[in-house]
Amino acid sequence: MGKTPGLAVIIVGEDPASKVYVGRKEAMCNELGMYSEKYALPEDTTQEELLALIDKLNNKKEIHGILCQLPLPKHLDEKIVINSISPEKDVDAFHPVNVGKIMIGDFDFVPCTPAGIMELIAESGVEPEGKSCVVIGRSNIVGKPMSMLLLHKNGTVTTCHSRTKNLSEITKQADILVAAVGRANFVTADMVKEGAVVIDVGMNRLEDGRLVGDVDFENVEKVAGAITPVPGGVGPMTISMLMKNTVTAAKRAK
Repeated sequence: MGKTPGLAVIIVGEDPASKVYVGRKEAMCNELGMYSEKYALPEDTTQEELLALIDKLNNKKEIHGILCQLPLPKHLDEKIVINSISPEKDVDAFHPVNVGKIMIGDFDFVPCTPAGIMELIAESGVEPEGKSCVVIGRSNIVGKPMSMLLLHKNGTVTTCHSRTKNLSEITKQADILVAAVGRANFVTADMVKEGAVVIDVGMNRLEDGRLVGDVDFENVEKVAGAITPVPGGVGPMTISMLMKNTVTAAKRAK
């Protein structure tokens, strides 16, 4: 390719989980021999200061991908910040241009967590085509793009959320079940079809300090045909897909 893919990661404030994620992304860049820049900004950074930094990175040739770690402090407008990142450098695929491309199935980048989940499903040898696929959660980061990617693979997709009635009746029909609700052990064994592929996107810390997912792993594992653990399942795949998107951005850079 003749160039080193470059990723800039911006973190604003002291959110502990965000700091962990950023550290892992930085380590992966170093491991792969990619170029990375990290901008750790104070909690009281203004919108103008953040947008000025993004503008500078949009025009920096060594940087092919820009990631602004979410959530941002409450005084900053996430929508404006996301929209200010050049679509060609939006390796999180949150910009409306990239979201639209995902909708029509002609995309350059895919949000990293849904992309990682599709890789996991493919590696497990499961083909979504014709299968009943249920996604619990409708966030712009995971739920919505996840549903679209399964649809593009010819799955029959149901998106469930906090207003869904008879949730367990729907989830019990799922050949592929993706849980992205942010509630510890929310999906129990009686909600899962025998032999289903269960993908757990959740990352919840209990009072005793343990990290658990949205799925009651211990009991659901006995029912599922395949299941991802937390931690160590979807998380590493998310970071891998970020690296893949950055390489794609570098290849596409004029």
